[in-house]
Amino acid sequence: MAANKKKPDQVTDTGHEWDGIRELNNPCPRWWLNALYLSGLLVVVYFVLYPSLPLVNGSTKGLLGWTQIKEYKEDLAKVEARRGPFEKKLAMMTAEEILADQEMLNYAIGSSKVLFGDNCAACHGMGGTPVEGAGYPVLADDDWLFGGTINEIMMSIANGRAGMMPAHADLLNSEEVDQLVQFVIDSSKGVKNEAGLALYNTKGCVACHGADAKGVKAMGSANFTDKIWRFSGDEEQIRHTILHGVNAANDPATRIAVMPQWSEKLAIMIEARQYAIEEDEDPNEIDWDDELDGDEAERLTETEIKKLAVYVHQFGGGQ
Repeated sequence: MAANKKKPDQVTDTGHEWDGIRELNNPCPRWWLNALYLSGLLVVVYFVLYPSLPLVNGSTKGLLGWTQIKEYKEDLAKVEARRGPFEKKLAMMTAEEILADQEMLNYAIGSSKVLFGDNCAACHGMGGTPVEGAGYPVLADDDWLFGGTINEIMMSIANGRAGMMPAHADLLNSEEVDQLVQFVIDSSKGVKNEAGLALYNTKGCVACHGADAKGVKAMGSANFTDKIWRFSGDEEQIRHTILHGVNAANDPATRIAVMPQWSEKLAIMIEARQYAIEEDEDPNEIDWDDELDGDEAERLTETEIKKLAVYVHQFGGGQ
């Protein structure tokens, strides 16, 4: 600042005064001015070296030719080069083989976190545990409506799931509904309810949920004998499910429980391979030109679904 900064009477002022305080006209500190000039010079250097000035179709390229997209592609190429051998090997392996190979298992789990987050976590939660009461299945327990083996999980992802329970509002009177609600609650607690069991059999519940009330895997029906609830174990919520069903087309109050199909192509391939094994045929000899039409939908690739199946299987509930 000025050498006479301690003698304000000898310094010119700007003519501004407020509450008895005059605004002096001392110059800015030299270091501050130098920093200002240097920052201006840096702006000029940046304009020369990097893309900066917008043009009609793009912008100036800069002497270095650097862009964020270029840097991203270079980094992505490094990642893909690192992952390439693993991806190639994983594509040739079955899901069971991946589970048996610790190195490939670690890779599949590590590379599936983003895949699961992008496609599955919105419903099932990042750790396979959705928000309580949301109605989405918990993937981190050992309760599986359609089976928890690695191949069954793959089929669930590939083909999607849409279980169905008819609405019973027009089929049961209020006393029968109360009896069935109590039967479901008692079954979850291991308490025998002979009257409820008789009604359970008479009204046809046994056809879907089984004689032991543990559900039928092929149908994805609920197990009443555990304490795991898809929607809620609250008495009124159980009553709602009985009255209005699940995915019941003609009941606007029905519960909606649909998992989308992620690969029609893979679902067909899994079914064809399973059928070949059941018929003592070699699944490697399947004529896919005959099995597939070529227009099957694929939202995720077979390799991605294998990764997700392994990832879900390792949440802790895979069978």
